[in-house]
Amino acid sequence: MKTLISVAPMMDWTDRHCRFFLRLIAPHVLLYTEMVTTGAILMGDKHRYLAFNLEEHPLALQLGGSDPKALAECAKIAEDYGYDEVNLNIGCPSDRVQNGRFGACLMAEPELVAESVAAMQEAVNIPITIKTRIGIDDLDSYVFLENFVKLVSQAGCETFIIHARKAWLKGLSPKQNREVPELNYPRVYAVKQAFPGLNIHINGGVNSIVGIEEHLQQIDGVMIGREAYQNPYFLADVEKTFFDYISPSRSEVLEALLPYVQKQLLSGMKLSNITRHVLGLFQGLPGARAYRRHLSTHGPKAEADTSVIEEAIAFVA
Repeated sequence: MKTLISVAPMMDWTDRHCRFFLRLIAPHVLLYTEMVTTGAILMGDKHRYLAFNLEEHPLALQLGGSDPKALAECAKIAEDYGYDEVNLNIGCPSDRVQNGRFGACLMAEPELVAESVAAMQEAVNIPITIKTRIGIDDLDSYVFLENFVKLVSQAGCETFIIHARKAWLKGLSPKQNREVPELNYPRVYAVKQAFPGLNIHINGGVNSIVGIEEHLQQIDGVMIGREAYQNPYFLADVEKTFFDYISPSRSEVLEALLPYVQKQLLSGMKLSNITRHVLGLFQGLPGARAYRRHLSTHGPKAEADTSVIEEAIAFVA
């Protein structure tokens, strides 16, 4: 599956409620789940981690793991659930991920990544993709990245989403690593030049239509991260520019969300589990602060219902 624009997998952010909301704005971009570990699927409540709304398609599951057999088994489960793609996380730098021997630290083991991709490809008929970094710690030369892509692509991976910032596994927190070191877009472009037959997508610091257009002159696709979460109506500009689609207005998006919210409340969900994802919808507009304050103050209350959202809309109407 070849998709021009996608929204990044983001831990604690891109859950199924967030994805349903974003889909109301942007029907064409590819959405990703939060990273789910193989252990959570194979030894936990897999339905809790894998269930999604049909409206979320096209949708990719991001997996975290390093055991080829377990990854292949989880990929098959994902395919059976109806996911359109399975993505292997080779980019997360957190200590917890490193301790589990997956995420960015696997860049140092390209043979294992290749073995994992081959096992997953053999198990399913949907695409297996990789999200990775341009390097880790002292392994940050272009030659290192090119060798990684070469080995993994030979195992059958055709799509690489490359975060254009090196992962520091020691000395920096994941939060610090979001800004340091500097992004290196030319290195990602060089990978595309070296492997013209692969689908190379770029991630990191994408927050404007002009930026997306500039990237697409060099590579095949762009993944948007924090901008899509903190300023979700940015996706309306994406839809208009790249898919010739006019999104509903911000207020219309919230009104369309209400039946979903009501259904979730009846199942026992707290309102704030959903409203936390819509706080940035009116970013930069008059009344946005009052809108956010109302949702943040009243959303967490036990008795909160859809009227909280309807009242919040009034601040920005």
